[in-house]
Amino acid sequence: MTSTPSLNRYRSSISFRSRFPTHRGCNSKSNNAEENVSKYIQSKVPSLEEYANESNRNDQVFSAISRDGSVKITVCTARNLINDLMLMHTMTAVPSDALGRTVVSALMMSNGLQAEQTCQITLNGDGPLRGVVAISNGKGEVRGYVGSPMLGDVELSVALGKGSVQVVKNHPDWPNPYNGITSIKHGNIDDDIGGYLAESEQRSCALAAAVSVNGFLCTAAGGYLIEQLPNASSETLAKVEQNLSTLVQMDGGDKLPTNLLLNGVTPLEIAQMVLKGLDIVPLQQISPRFQCQCTPQRLIRALRLLPRNEVEEILIEEESIKARCEFCGKTYEMGPDEIRKNLENNNLRDPSLDSDWEKEIESDDDDDDDE
Repeated sequence: MTSTPSLNRYRSSISFRSRFPTHRGCNSKSNNAEENVSKYIQSKVPSLEEYANESNRNDQVFSAISRDGSVKITVCTARNLINDLMLMHTMTAVPSDALGRTVVSALMMSNGLQAEQTCQITLNGDGPLRGVVAISNGKGEVRGYVGSPMLGDVELSVALGKGSVQVVKNHPDWPNPYNGITSIKHGNIDDDIGGYLAESEQRSCALAAAVSVNGFLCTAAGGYLIEQLPNASSETLAKVEQNLSTLVQMDGGDKLPTNLLLNGVTPLEIAQMVLKGLDIVPLQQISPRFQCQCTPQRLIRALRLLPRNEVEEILIEEESIKARCEFCGKTYEMGPDEIRKNLENNNLRDPSLDSDWEKEIESDDDDDDDE
């Protein structure tokens, strides 16, 4: 029997067992996982109604786990966020799709991390898109950009080109960040990020992310990340694959799961479909939002990394220094007197250490909270 085109498109995404070995001899882990979920349920888990999102009106990152603790799913809808990014960067359809898929993937991969922990995804391709970057933290604060926001109508794989997928995970308390890298093999971003998770992090996952654009308007954006935990049985995996096959056929398009989102299917309902027959237990809900970290002090910190004579040469030639944030497009400009004063006042601070700039960072965070 021949599968539908959309099912063939995501055949590799929905099959856990064909790419990853089934874990055996883990009854004790399975029992512990189920006990932990039971304790979590007893600690007053909110009802599913609290995660409703009628017609996907609000951006939402929702996560849940199966009752036996063997499968976790994170589902994201981010239409409003992607529309904001499209306006912010004046992006056409293809760059919007590329950045949207990367942003959604970053949001899902950072779900469940500590609030200050970050996940940065960078796709460096040799195509005319000139790369794409997205950074998200455990609070759902995300930012990103593409190299060519006004790219014309070309296939996404051609726009991205060949190159690498790099993921950097970091935390302010870590001595060194975690780095992983794999090659771009598909060119549609979500399959490449899913391939990174399998190859570099050895995680058994099914990931899909996509954006639907009509003119200069994003009509749907989102995705899902399904993770096989170590205690998953072959019966559980078979059930998830069956459920995923049904979900793909229901979507019926080549940008899973945008058709479902356009039809008002919410992250909660997608999670329920995937975990059908496995007893869904909600874990978390986050409202993702754009959050940039650019400030005038960051310009000063960047200038402190340059030799003083080079800064003076720039000031003599340009009479001022301008810097534009790649993430939000805001431009900062400082004149010679202001720059020299700031460099002298901050001469003893290490520009590479956040600890030397804590007061400014805390002040910036307070300003963001007020907004």
